[in-house]
Amino acid sequence: MTARIYKPAKNAMQSGQGRSDCWVVEHEPQTPREIDPLMGWTGSGNTQAQVTLEFDTKAEAIAYAERLGLAYVLAEPTPRKHVRKSYSDNFKFGRIGSWTH
Repeated sequence: MTARIYKPAKNAMQSGQGRSDCWVVEHEPQTPREIDPLMGWTGSGNTQAQVTLEFDTKAEAIAYAERLGLAYVLAEPTPRKHVRKSYSDNFKFGRIGSWTH
């Protein structure tokens, strides 16, 4: 069984960094999902695929995977590029791009 250790990205719908400071351990699915013939729902008998564990540090997440003997894949987060832009930049004289109205 393989686990994936990563740091989640920030929510695109919010400006804050909430719930993106922890490290997450997810188990890869062991069996493919199957479609229920009666209802058409997609499901699986593998309950490990439903479990996500959150850790405060990367070292704690790695220690957990090694303690259980899980093979893991570590995905390092890419740093965000800080964009410094103000509202007045939309109206400056040397603005790149044409007005849409």
